[in-house]
Amino acid sequence: MSRAELPSRRTLLTAAVVATVAGSAGPAYAGTTTAGASDTTGGGRAAARTVDNRAWTSYTDWRSGTADGTRAVAGARPGLVIARAAGTTDYTDPHTGRTAAWEYATWTSPVHRLRVPATEAIASWNAHTPDGTWIQVELKGTYSDGTDTPWYVMGRWAAGDQDIRRTSVDDQGDGKSSVWTDTFAVDDAASGLRLVSYRLRLTLHRRPGTRLTPTVWRAGAMGSDIPDRFTVPASTPGLARELIVPRYSQEIHKGQYPEYDNGGEAWCSPTSSQMIIEYWGGRLTEEQLSWVDPSFADPQICHAARYTYDYQYAGCGNWPFNAAYAATFKGLQGVVTRLRSLTDLETLIAAGIPAITSQSFLKEELTGAGYGTSGHLMTVIGFTADGDVIANDPASDDNEAVRRVYKRREWENIWLRTKRYNASGKVVSGTGGVCYLYFPAHPTPRQRKALAAVGVR
Repeated sequence: MSRAELPSRRTLLTAAVVATVAGSAGPAYAGTTTAGASDTTGGGRAAARTVDNRAWTSYTDWRSGTADGTRAVAGARPGLVIARAAGTTDYTDPHTGRTAAWEYATWTSPVHRLRVPATEAIASWNAHTPDGTWIQVELKGTYSDGTDTPWYVMGRWAAGDQDIRRTSVDDQGDGKSSVWTDTFAVDDAASGLRLVSYRLRLTLHRRPGTRLTPTVWRAGAMGSDIPDRFTVPASTPGLARELIVPRYSQEIHKGQYPEYDNGGEAWCSPTSSQMIIEYWGGRLTEEQLSWVDPSFADPQICHAARYTYDYQYAGCGNWPFNAAYAATFKGLQGVVTRLRSLTDLETLIAAGIPAITSQSFLKEELTGAGYGTSGHLMTVIGFTADGDVIANDPASDDNEAVRRVYKRREWENIWLRTKRYNASGKVVSGTGGVCYLYFPAHPTPRQRKALAAVGVR
């Protein structure tokens, strides 16, 4: 995130999404309703469901799909691994030019019928990819007119960056929908066309002749149809609590490792991710950090930037890549979803779960921020007695200044809206309540209940 009110890469890449939400029909009620959760409008009338989450995580889940060379493994954290090679393929890395042969095996999920016919879908996954392995995640859907999408690549991912360069894939579309970095979007929502179901396909790769394997613990997608809105009704404050989350500034990393999205000034996403990872006890070893210049403070932020970097997007703000990075830490999992209001965030905070939210705003729209942004991630860590939002804002001059208190009404609106005016008066997109949730692989009953209340399992 740059402090300047300039178009971000995500703003440019999601230009079609603006048209999508602008064409959506429906009332401008308060926020999203996640699958498995209920919602009402301010007048008590049940609101239409607008978000659907589905994830495959259990041994039964992994056995339910169609496997070609993969097998499900049981245990404390069930997953999917390569049992035998289904074939060999050559992959030319577009970012290095190197061509290498890889053995592969695949798993295709059952068809998931969306309870929310969707204009957008975002996949996310959690996996272990030892050196010599990587995974590809694809989505294929069926439209409301009965036709199918192609198999869209939602990410080619590895925890490291030596075998392949993790990457999104541009220029994917069929005239009805497109993939914009990490987001599937219907091109013209005003037409009424929606995504009504989908399957995921996982392709696990390894070096030929080895017994190496990735392990995928979680794979899923969030489908949504958020109504067109510049403003949302205010929610009622219901919680006063603050979680103790480490504070890190992205700004102290300006100029460091500019090959990763021009250095620290653009590192709001990995900085926020690292804060919550460390809240849950995730730590990097001296060996893992040995590549970082020892004169740099908080070297783990440099590490997070490198290992969330999307070489096609040319940035560290790929949403699923951040969730996948979080899940490389023992005992953590991560998802990308949308929430319906600050009430959902209060539910999570009450259970001890902080969240990373995505928003964009003019300087005058968020009192006390001191900057405007076309796309920025912050960590919500609590609420004051008046219901205002306590956030760790990485766009602060130093670590001590990271903790901020922002006005509830301003925060809720800039986070949940789908449309806004930029500094030039042009209508541009808002994220519609997007957030990252990182939480234990084995949540407590209270945490599990809170996650279920916002539609995540």
